Amino acid sequence: MTHDKTAWIEAEIASLKEQGLFTHIRTLSSPQGAWLVVDGRRVLNFSSNNYLGMANHPRVVEAAKQAMDRYGVGPAAVRTIAGTMDLHLELEERLARFKGAEAAVTFQSGFTANLATLGALVGRGDVIFSDRLNHASIIDGCRLSRAEVVAYEHNDPDDLRRKIAETTEYRRRLIVTDGVFSMDGDIAPLPEIAAIASEHGILLMVDDAHGEGVLGRGGRGIVDHFGLHGQVDVEVGTLSKAFGVVGGVVAGPKVIIDWLRQRGRPFLFSSAMTVPDVAANLAVMDLLEESTELVDRLWRNADYFKQGMRALGFDTGATQTPIVPVMLGEAPLAQQFSRRLFEEGVFAMAIGYPTVPQGKARLRVMNSATHSPEDLDLALDRFARVGRELGVIS
Repeated sequence: MTHDKTAWIEAEIASLKEQGLFTHIRTLSSPQGAWLVVDGRRVLNFSSNNYLGMANHPRVVEAAKQAMDRYGVGPAAVRTIAGTMDLHLELEERLARFKGAEAAVTFQSGFTANLATLGALVGRGDVIFSDRLNHASIIDGCRLSRAEVVAYEHNDPDDLRRKIAETTEYRRRLIVTDGVFSMDGDIAPLPEIAAIASEHGILLMVDDAHGEGVLGRGGRGIVDHFGLHGQVDVEVGTLSKAFGVVGGVVAGPKVIIDWLRQRGRPFLFSSAMTVPDVAANLAVMDLLEESTELVDRLWRNADYFKQGMRALGFDTGATQTPIVPVMLGEAPLAQQFSRRLFEEGVFAMAIGYPTVPQGKARLRVMNSATHSPEDLDLALDRFARVGRELGVIS
């Protein structure tokens, strides 16, 4: 009986496998770092978002341990009932200061931060202007908000202007864009978008998940990178990429942050961030404020790797950041390339539809401050070997 109910799922999975779109999930049995043990094999890591090496930094690990000795592990309540600890407030004050914003509020993840913010700021009768390549969490947040969604062409301020001019029926309006696009590594033209938002009196929200700890002075993010303090209404971030822990943050004017504490559904209806996570993030804040060394090293490594890949003849797309897409076209080729690299001791995951459009499959290479010059040279050598073998480069 059950088989009949789920037969359609079996057919869908078989179809995914046939198209080379079925995701085989690999298993780690080591801490995050430049080298990992994946499926029992020691490999050079180019797949995680651990930009600065914080996920296994001794000071970050120690801070989490000490906090657990003092506070336990979980708050065991939502923030509005009995789950707000002094640690949460300390982290929020530190993040607001770091971002140059009036206030900040934390969530359980970057995904829930987007869901909370979009649902609290817009609803039925409102309109959201959303970049066509925005992250899935923004797309889902837009859907859940029940506002009308008008997609504008990727990183195209002129098309955004046209869409605004064409949209005349609305109550409230919001523009939302990723800061750094996670699959292409390109940066939103935020100064132009901020000027359009200001000109039309529209709220502006940027998701800086891949800009946090990467762009701006010492990793302060995209608003700092462009010097747009006070011109972007809502800055959403994640604490699970460059920060190496887990959690989400929304920074902006106090009135918006106060409203999110009242109406952000994941804040109201899901347990607070755990003690070790909050304490670990505070330790990351210390490290970022003490020195720009890790951020500087990340960019040096990324520039070296990108130059090497382009010299070999690889297409690295439109990247402007340490995210390097190696454009391959069809998903089966991307999966084959990834498998061969893994056999050669390099872990770089293939990305295909629906994460990226059909025909735009790629490997997404994530650079890190933890990679040594020898690591990068080894990776370039293996990419060259597999690229020639599969006819991607000559």
